[in-house]
Amino acid sequence: MTGFILQITQTAATVGDTMTKAVNQVVNQPVVQPKEEAISIMNLVIKGGWIMIPILILSLLTVFVFIERYIAIKRASRGEKNFMDKIRDFIVNDRLDSALSLCKSTISPIARMTEKGLSRLGRPLNEIGESIEIVGKFEVYKLEKNLAILAIIAGIAPMFGFIGTIIGVIKIFHDISIAGDVSISSVSSGLYTKMVSSASGLIVGIVAFICYHWLNIMIEKIVQKMEYNAMNFIDFLQEPTK
Repeated sequence: MTGFILQITQTAATVGDTMTKAVNQVVNQPVVQPKEEAISIMNLVIKGGWIMIPILILSLLTVFVFIERYIAIKRASRGEKNFMDKIRDFIVNDRLDSALSLCKSTISPIARMTEKGLSRLGRPLNEIGESIEIVGKFEVYKLEKNLAILAIIAGIAPMFGFIGTIIGVIKIFHDISIAGDVSISSVSSGLYTKMVSSASGLIVGIVAFICYHWLNIMIEKIVQKMEYNAMNFIDFLQEPTK
């Protein structure tokens, strides 16, 4: 009985030594880190498929329209300092030609509205005010030119992105149905590239949305100045008659 117990003890010790050696080998073995594949933006754009072409065109159109409108609106908002004060002095001193020359030399919506009002001098104030208002509407229309393009891009760019992703998903499941085998790696590798179109469409749409409202805010400030100066102009015309 004693010999049997000794034999069990020795066997257990041998097994323990073997497990200890195995554990030490595992612990001391260098850990192999999984290789991380570098993601190139250009490769992702290419893998996004043909739908990336219209999204790229929309992005370029957004940049072009924004820069063109921003420069035009910024130029319209400058004008000449003390413009209405000079017009008032000309009107008080009965120098209509000088006032018209100042309006023609000043590039701003306010100057064109004032020029129209000066050309209607001698007529009833209501008629002068209406002519100024009509010119103001045309000037605002010029400022808002092509802004609708940004609004359209903000709406359709994400749709193009979603279409690209849906087409990619359909293709992935079509390939799976033909192969008859579902592999997580194949599905994930194909799906993340197709999501690029959705991300790109959303980015372009957000940028176009921001640009659209930014330009509208700039135009609203100009419109407020136009209304304020039009009111002052009518007041100038009433002063000499007092």
